[in-house]
Amino acid sequence: MGRRLVPLTLDILQDLPNRCRACVFWELDPVSGEAALKAGTSALEKEGWISAVLLDWGSCGRVVYVDDVPVGFVLYAPPAYVPRSTAFPTSPVSPDAVQLMTSFIMPGYQGQGLGRVMVQTVAKDLLRRGFKAIEAFGDARWKEPACVLPADHLLAVGFKTVRPHPTYPRLRLELRTTLSWKEDVEMALDRLLGAVQKEPVLRPL
Repeated sequence: MGRRLVPLTLDILQDLPNRCRACVFWELDPVSGEAALKAGTSALEKEGWISAVLLDWGSCGRVVYVDDVPVGFVLYAPPAYVPRSTAFPTSPVSPDAVQLMTSFIMPGYQGQGLGRVMVQTVAKDLLRRGFKAIEAFGDARWKEPACVLPADHLLAVGFKTVRPHPTYPRLRLELRTTLSWKEDVEMALDRLLGAVQKEPVLRPL
């Protein structure tokens, strides 16, 4: 299978799942988000948010493709760009961290390690950009796909709880700990990108 992770841009926004394409849960504060939904402008608000973050800060997401079929995505940004984060009881996100907002893998592709590889890819991107950590709000009572990721999933991919809460704990992944993943990340990326090892060169007799 050919697998690749592509930085999110407006050109490939349509490759996000339908319900995520116009979702502004994280991108707007609760009042503005509700107003956008009622006015039917949430898709435009989503485009505007992505455009602004790309211009001001840079890459803020990845889309995963398997054989050119989009099967998942991840969104992340500094907390200053994520108004909804202040509405959580365990806020604020630490000033040295970037917030992992949400991610999703299509059901048929879950359980293949893509979620972990997405986190590793984000970690590698943020390490290059000089950040110390990724933080996320988890849902400790998660039952079905939603904008807030299950706390158990975050723990499974390396996050640690830094502020407990019965429903919305805040979790953190220290990027320096991912330095020890370096070989694992490279191998995972090679597999994800469908890299083919070259045949060994035969020495002449």
